Amino acid sequence: MNLLAHDEIGTGAPLLVVPGGPLLAPSYLGDLGGVPARLHLLHLRGTGRSGPADAAELRFDLLVDDVEAYRAHAGLDPVDLLAHSAGASIAIRYALRYPEHVRRLVLVTPSLRSLGFAPDPEQLRSAASARSGEDWYPAVRDALEAVLAGSFAAADWAALAPLYYGRWDEVAQEHARASDAIRLPDAPAAYYAPGAPVATAEELAGLNVPVLMLAGEADAMPSPAAVREAARLFPRADVVVQPGAGHYPWLDDAEFFRKAIADFLAD
Repeated sequence: MNLLAHDEIGTGAPLLVVPGGPLLAPSYLGDLGGVPARLHLLHLRGTGRSGPADAAELRFDLLVDDVEAYRAHAGLDPVDLLAHSAGASIAIRYALRYPEHVRRLVLVTPSLRSLGFAPDPEQLRSAASARSGEDWYPAVRDALEAVLAGSFAAADWAALAPLYYGRWDEVAQEHARASDAIRLPDAPAAYYAPGAPVATAEELAGLNVPVLMLAGEADAMPSPAAVREAARLFPRADVVVQPGAGHYPWLDDAEFFRKAIADFLAD
């Protein structure tokens, strides 16, 4: 097993960061809005300076021991662990496998797929229609209906990009372009390949680790309602909904985001 590449930025107590995507290099995270910590931003297997890798090696549960090898090498024990979006699948499985090494777990707009939650079409439609006054809405509405009907067309999925941001401004558009430029082809199929585990209620009930689940008020995947429902599976979970935020809340209100994370880690 090769040790994962990583970036270290910021000052303060260490915070181990698992990117989402799935399988995006951590550049899209920036400095997470200036969270007051020493960020250890992982380049997961197959991404960034840890790539490339065979698709058969990229299922999320196969990446858990990579994170543990890095943690042990860096001497972070116990460690605060933050995961964004699809990275939550790795982080949750890591906490279940190595709970003694986790002090606190932060799940930012987490994918709930590894908890057995499927996207709710009505929640997606509701999130989109709540922004029907924006000029991009007609294209997003049509693309969403195509995707819900089973479309895998790249153009339909790309058209959904405004739904992931609290504001579809120049900053968001540039962030979307930069993220697309580092996206691995067919990453979701490899990351959630057959055999990937779904955490059971019994497993999660035994996880005695404080968990923060941060949802974006305007996010569609996951919606705040879905995050609140998922949080009930964890015995020690708190939920924060960031007003006006999308799937990348540090871009929408860095101050709110920083404070929510810092307060939880300092509590």
